[in-house]
Amino acid sequence: MSSPPSIDLSLTDWLVLAILCEEPRHGFAVARELEPASELGAIWTVRRPLVYRAIDHLVDLDLVEARSVEPGRQGPHRTVMAPTRSGRARVSRWLDQPVDHPRDVRTTLLAKLALRTRRGDVLTPLARAQLDRINGVRDGVEQKRRQSEGIDRLTMQWRVSANDAIASFLETVIADERSGR
Repeated sequence: MSSPPSIDLSLTDWLVLAILCEEPRHGFAVARELEPASELGAIWTVRRPLVYRAIDHLVDLDLVEARSVEPGRQGPHRTVMAPTRSGRARVSRWLDQPVDHPRDVRTTLLAKLALRTRRGDVLTPLARAQLDRINGVRDGVEQKRRQSEGIDRLTMQWRVSANDAIASFLETVIADERSGR
């Protein structure tokens, strides 16, 4: 039996799907979770029309489905959405995977750590996997820095320093979890 085809989802799609995995809800409630003043919205803000677009995309991919309809308080009825079994499985796998590029740490990795925290999952396995990946990237960039001159050397030094900051962050996440914070 072949594996299911790879589905390329945006960070918005993943966040909407993960929020729906926490509990079924309507699009307006999902959008509130991604407003600028919310915990997740501080990491990745998504405006309401894009939340509804993501829900439609996830429905098209059979990752979420309508579960019920609630009467609207002042407007139209609201459709309560929930993940499919496939949607739940994909979110679980996604939350376990480190990001490929250091530029994705600020958004995607931080979102994954936040979602894992909301689920009550431990952070250390993901943080360790990400630390291993970052250390490998840092070593390669450091080697290039040593061989560079001028502006290329400045750029490589910036990348080394950025990877050091990411490693420090991940080490703190691991230490905090170990100490029960």
